[in-house]
Amino acid sequence: MECRAGCGACCIAPSISSAIPGMPEGKRAGERCVQLSVDNLCLLFGKPERPSVCGEFRADHLTCGDSRADAIRLLGWLEQATAA
Repeated sequence: MECRAGCGACCIAPSISSAIPGMPEGKRAGERCVQLSVDNLCLLFGKPERPSVCGEFRADHLTCGDSRADAIRLLGWLEQATAA
């Protein structure tokens, strides 16, 4: 599955514990990454400073569903289900 251009759910719904430029402590679940543009595109895409966890994420129907709303819901659910 290809990422939906302008979705950005993976940059909002999950927490990211590694440092992100502009967010040295990472980000909380549900918090919008500062590197997500107003068009919901990653400003670090293809750059070496992009966190490896972001580069390793692969869109999949199980995590992204059929729409951006599905992706926010599914990724949020996975975040809650795996929170310590």
